Amino acid sequence: MENLEEVIFKIILHGGNGRSAAMEAIHAAKQGSFIKAKEKLHKAAAALNEAHHVQNSLIQGEIRGEKMEISLLMIHAQDHLMNAMTVKDFASEIVELYEKLQ
Repeated sequence: MENLEEVIFKIILHGGNGRSAAMEAIHAAKQGSFIKAKEKLHKAAAALNEAHHVQNSLIQGEIRGEKMEISLLMIHAQDHLMNAMTVKDFASEIVELYEKLQ
């Protein structure tokens, strides 16, 4: 079984991967490569979905009464994930905008 820090780092890892893929989607759209941009958005969504799945496992554990220590690392992971989700949402809009402008 994984310890809490390993689980938290998975949230950070997948969140970061999602954010990076979203930024790559924007760059691809800016270059006019909309197929690549949409692939990157799909990759971002998959990574963020994985991070969200890990986050949900922690939430479900707490609901079952499994108490966990709230650490600065946990807060960072949550912040990192929420920001990555926002970046992905905006990237989707920006890709769509670039495509309409072309």
